[in-house]
Amino acid sequence: MKLIKKIAAIMFAFMMVVSMSCNVKADDITTTTGKTGKITITGAKKGETYKLYKILSLESYSYTENDKDNGNYAYTLTSNGWDSFIKGAGVLNEYFEFDKTNTYLTWKGDKSPARVKEFAQLALKYARNEANQLQPVQQVQTATSDTVTYSGLDLGYYLVDSSMGTLCALTTTNPTVEIQEKNTAPTVEKKVGSSAKNVNSDKNTASIGDTVYFKTTITAQQGAQNYVLHDKMTEGLTFDKNSVIVSLHNKATNTDKTLGTDTYNVKTTNLEDTDPKCTFHINFTKELCDRLEANDTITVAYSATLNDKAVIGNNENTNTNKTLLSYGDSQKTTEVTTNTKTFEMKVFKFYKDKNDSNTEKGLAGATFKLTKDSKDAENISFVKTSDKSAAEDVYRVAKKGEAGTVTTITSPDSGKFKIQGLGAGTYNLTETQQPAGYNKLSGPVTVVIDENGKVKVKKGANLEDATEVKVENKTGTVLPSTGGAGTTMIYLVGAVLVLGSGVVLATKRRVKNK
Repeated sequence: MKLIKKIAAIMFAFMMVVSMSCNVKADDITTTTGKTGKITITGAKKGETYKLYKILSLESYSYTENDKDNGNYAYTLTSNGWDSFIKGAGVLNEYFEFDKTNTYLTWKGDKSPARVKEFAQLALKYARNEANQLQPVQQVQTATSDTVTYSGLDLGYYLVDSSMGTLCALTTTNPTVEIQEKNTAPTVEKKVGSSAKNVNSDKNTASIGDTVYFKTTITAQQGAQNYVLHDKMTEGLTFDKNSVIVSLHNKATNTDKTLGTDTYNVKTTNLEDTDPKCTFHINFTKELCDRLEANDTITVAYSATLNDKAVIGNNENTNTNKTLLSYGDSQKTTEVTTNTKTFEMKVFKFYKDKNDSNTEKGLAGATFKLTKDSKDAENISFVKTSDKSAAEDVYRVAKKGEAGTVTTITSPDSGKFKIQGLGAGTYNLTETQQPAGYNKLSGPVTVVIDENGKVKVKKGANLEDATEVKVENKTGTVLPSTGGAGTTMIYLVGAVLVLGSGVVLATKRRVKNK
């Protein structure tokens, strides 16, 4: 009788295995009792941490060596906290279902990548919720090379999580499995330009008051989590929060879509960065991150104004805009930088000494206006910034709407002044009023400032390098009056005759009196 009971028990167990939807065959069954497995992660990222969670136990399995994916597997619940997840709403009967004995679990529905991804995201969220108090299997490992190995594992269905914030894998140990870390770090590219339609370089030039346009492109990766764009501008750039436009390019469908503010948030206050603080953050929602696929691109377009605190000159490290993306637990991309330069024009108004033509002396009192070399160009407005003790007067290009501006510049006693805050381009320096006694210039002086701030002056058909724009005024000589010399002689002769007549009269009176 005992023998019969044992045989019946064995047959009952066998029938439960057979009843699984994975249809394990009796003669192919491999039980997991006393067996251990190994998970090897290849292509691991150095410095990243990897956590391993056991979602389900694997009681037995059957497969052919060349076709593990289509084998037969008998999964059961664990007692490590994941049983609550599997039996919870939104998982059981959605992604998994029990057999008739409520013992063995099988996947429900199709195994499309999209559905598997959905489940993986749910599992990842559950694992990261501290309230669930889930403990990783074995010790959390930090990659020191491109390979991370977990060995001595109970066979089962495992979730691999990485500090990159992306799902590494869902996999079954049966008994060994190798996982290729396919998740790569997102990348960030940044460009700057002088117009919204011409943002294609890592540097540009601008005049104070000009709008500077930026475009940051994020190449996302599957499983993206916690994407935050960090942007830091130097004080010479004033960010326009209302200029932000975010769009998404889906690689699979080759389509573009402008995203609404329900998918991201622009933050300019209470930023967590240490000094110097970021100018703004853009936080992307989890819902957006969840639907990102490998090599989808997020483009963030925005603008700023070059202001009066802009640094003048050809320095690559001034008026910069730096951007990086944080993601995952605490990971960051490499910082990318753009540079906006603005320059100055030095002017020397002079005349040549009459006694020494090689001596150039500063000439005061000449007034000038500056315009861009374009049709109907408006006079550029300036603000004087130098004090009375300066060797030269200094003017900067005025900001839009700034008070106390002028559109003409008058040369000081030294004849020297400079204009700061000019972008690359061609300018016309026109003398509007010459000093008294000097000839007015016949036309404007054409000045070209190149992309590196080098100044050139147009002379004839040629451009000549110039450290300063030298503008000479010449004086004329007093012209003779018509008949002037003859009139003088008449006056002299007349005076002599009058004097002679007086002498003759006096002599006659003396003779008569005698």
